[in-house]
Amino acid sequence: MLFVYFFIAAAITVAAAVKLSTYADVISEKSKWGGMMVGTVLLAGATSLPEVTTTVTAVSLNNPDIAVGNVLGSNMFNLLIIAVFDLCYRKEQLFSRTSISHTYTASLGIFLALMAWFAMLVKTDTAIFGIGIDTIIILAVYALGMAWINKQPNAAPVSEEEDTVSEKSPAYALSLRHAQIGFVIAAIIILIAGSILTVTGDQIALVTGLGSSFVGSFLIAASTSLPEAIAVLIALQLQNHNLALGSILGSNLFNIILLGLSDIAYRSGPIIAASNNSHQVTAAAVTLLAAIALFSILRGRKQLFRLYTWPSALLVVLYFLSSYFIFTY
Repeated sequence: MLFVYFFIAAAITVAAAVKLSTYADVISEKSKWGGMMVGTVLLAGATSLPEVTTTVTAVSLNNPDIAVGNVLGSNMFNLLIIAVFDLCYRKEQLFSRTSISHTYTASLGIFLALMAWFAMLVKTDTAIFGIGIDTIIILAVYALGMAWINKQPNAAPVSEEEDTVSEKSPAYALSLRHAQIGFVIAAIIILIAGSILTVTGDQIALVTGLGSSFVGSFLIAASTSLPEAIAVLIALQLQNHNLALGSILGSNLFNIILLGLSDIAYRSGPIIAASNNSHQVTAAAVTLLAAIALFSILRGRKQLFRLYTWPSALLVVLYFLSSYFIFTY
């Protein structure tokens, strides 16, 4: 029955993620936020809800490694998602058609990943009210960084096609209020179905004996990141490239909040200090992959087609190489 529950939860998660992305597209078109901010804040937060369940469960089981590994592993897998879709939709040249403002969130993500990596190297037990000083600093930098980003001018997207609402677009038929209500309902469904998907995926990995292997870990990462993958796919189909990229970069930032919340809930001391040293490799890998994503955004917008795909291809290769080192560490 585990497999039945897993596939039912997966089907519901996919359906909810499709609706979630559609409503997010409407909100980005009919509100003042735009695709970048809707993707970075709303869509990213909603698609990351299954990770919340995994993290809370890990803390309740007094297992800091799962909590920390879930955050960093999800960030790695999210970057793999955007790279794979960039390769699949290479004719659209995703990174060349998005706002340069994404460099702000990408840079903040890299800096936070570096801070997490450094914290895992130092492994300090210094805490304030049981919360690690390293986590407090990371959360403070996140808050300051987001405040700074919100004050920056929102550069216009490269393509003007996204500024007009086509009669075939969902934004043409749906009202903003309808989209907002639908978004909330879809997010709740994502939380429930995505959480069931994560739990059953974990049980399948254990039952089949894949729990400690790369395949088992890949299954769990794919389970928690399924909403993000569907959200990116639908955003690309709707030609909302800012929404697609923003959802991934924003999801990675949102996961940093989860790291802080898990430390607050973990009452046995600073959670980073209690985690396994193998997470140092994961944090370093996240930093490297995020740097490649930032380079893809910054690189010249008039590259030849045959040269465009190499950063995303490199990211995919480095993802699997990093995963190999993580699971053999």
